[in-house]
Order: sequence, then C-alpha cells, then structure tokens
Amino acid sequence: MTLTAGIVGCGTIADAYCEANDRFDSYRIAACADLERERAEATAAEYGLEARSVEDLLVDPDIDIAINLTPPTAHAGVILQALEADTHVYTEKPLATDLEDAEAVLETADERGLRVGSAPDTVLGAGLQTARAVLEAGRIGRPIGATANLVFGGHESWHPNPDLYYQEGGGPLFDMGPYYVGALIALLGPAERVTGATGRAFEERTIGSGPRAGESIDVEVPTHEVGVVTFENGAIANLQISFDAVGGTSGPSPLFELYGTEGTLQLPDPNDFDGAVRVRERGADEFETVRHTHDYTAGRGVGVADLARSLQNDDWEHRTSGRRAYHTLEIMAGVRTAAEREEHVRIESACERPAPLPETFPK
Repeated sequence: MTLTAGIVGCGTIADAYCEANDRFDSYRIAACADLERERAEATAAEYGLEARSVEDLLVDPDIDIAINLTPPTAHAGVILQALEADTHVYTEKPLATDLEDAEAVLETADERGLRVGSAPDTVLGAGLQTARAVLEAGRIGRPIGATANLVFGGHESWHPNPDLYYQEGGGPLFDMGPYYVGALIALLGPAERVTGATGRAFEERTIGSGPRAGESIDVEVPTHEVGVVTFENGAIANLQISFDAVGGTSGPSPLFELYGTEGTLQLPDPNDFDGAVRVRERGADEFETVRHTHDYTAGRGVGVADLARSLQNDDWEHRTSGRRAYHTLEIMAGVRTAAEREEHVRIESACERPAPLPETFPK
C-alpha cells in the first residue's frame, strides 16, 4: 500500500522532496503547507499538490507521514504537533536543537506507537553504502580512526537569507555535522564519549547576495567547531567544521577518511548520495577506486521511503530512525558542552549500528 505524505515548510529544500515524488512506490506527496500561505500555494501549483494550512495538514487522517522541512528551531514543535495528531514524521536535520526537545519527541512517539525518521538520508546512498561494503569485506582491517574536515567561509556569500545558520540551533556543527556524524555512526556504530573546542571569529556577518545584500546579521553560535569522538568499537574520530575559514583549504574539501589496521578508506562527501570511494590497503602504492555496490544516487526523499518501508514491513530495519538522529544530536551537543566545561562528555543514549541496505533499495 502506498502511503500518503504531506510537506510542512515550503522553503528551498522542499523542491528536492517534491521533485522526487514519482521516484518511490512506497509513498506519494499529496499536499503541502507553510505558515506563509503564498509559499504553499506556489509549491502546490508547481508540483501538482494541494495547498493546506499547517494545522489542517497535520491533523488530516489521510496524511500518513508529515515531512517536516521547517527551520531547525521549529522542528520539535512541528513534530510533536504531528505526533499528537497520530501522524508519523520524517524531519530534516537536526531532530531538534536541544536534547530536551528531542527526548520529548521520542517519548511521545513511543507512547503513541508512531515512528519518527530524520535526515540526513545520504547514508542510504550508493557512496556510503559502498564504503560500508568495503568495511564489511575487511579491506582496511579493524577501524582505528577517522577524519572529517570541512572548512569554508560560511553561507552568507551565496545564501540570500543565511540568518538561521548563525542563530541558536545553527552553527557549522549543527548544520553540516549531521552528515559526518551520521555517516560515522552508520560505519562505526555508536559513540561513547566526546570532547571538543569551539570558537567564533566574527560577531557579525554581511549578506553577499539577493535583495538583502550588504545587510549585517548577528552571530549567536560557535562558527569554528572541533571535536574528538570515541566510538564503542575503540575507533577515534576527529571532526573540524568551520564557517570561519574565509580562505578555504589547500587540501581536499571535504576530507573524510577512515583508517584501519590494514588500510585507509577515502569516503565520499556525506552531503551527497554518490561520490567516489577509494581504498589503499597495506603495501599498495596507490588508492583504488571501488565500483559502487549499490544503486541509489538520485537524491532526497529516500529517507521517507525508508520510514514508509518500516511501516509497511515489520521486518524492515528503520535505518534513518529518530533514535539514531538523537544519538547524532547528543554527539554534537556533547562537543559544545565539552568545550564549555573543558572536559570529556559521556554519551548516554543507546544506538545500534544499522544493517547494510539491500543493493537495489528503494526498489
């Protein structure tokens, strides 16, 4: 049975989901809503959907899944509203902007027997699933460490409304971190402790494009964030994500690698579903590009398909679950807490390493 979904939040990212509406058999998007009615009507007209008010969409019994594409500070509130109307939810990242709200989301879902899924769903793409297959084959031996390095000058040079990246709930770790931390959880499993340091180079940012070009906006969050994550399997990852590196980097961007006792695995950009996977085993002179083992490279929406499949099939493991999104959030929040306290922070939440996907998913 094909499930019916509705989008809440018709900003830029909504296009990626709407363009995927004919890509999956497990669900279809029928309606959209936004606090700005004109946005909802424009999206509905472009993609053949029904424009609704947010409240009407969330309480509609014909909507099985609400796709929450609102700004991060609104995520928890919209999710809870949907859950209280007995609607399953798939949300853009992060699950919430703080652990208390995220806990409330998971508790409410459990109490009502509902599912919550969360981006990023790039972990379901061919690139990272191929990397998982390399790990499973033992080609780099036992994983001992990882590097995730993404540094650039921020979003304000190209984004016409970059405010949310510099407000509470934003910052490089909460914006881009879910891609890297989520991928590491999928590859290495759960984390047990973190530490970190954070900084902020500029108190204001100047918008560089669009109708607000030249306008200054305040910076409320750290904009250069560094963390060290120790995983339960003993691997140690270092994360550096920055909006302050105005000169960029002389190295690859991003730099995302796993190190093992028998080799090194170059990972694809975790903000993409595709990308090259390369491995160099002990004694080899060069990296070998690995042929993709999986099919899916088409883009956003596959996480909703993962949620829908878990509702349609009791034996299907929900790989982009709210539990894993909570674990991701706890790691990121832990880095900031560790920076403030100048100590290690233990990760309390439980999270299992997801099983590899079937090679032909979502077919």
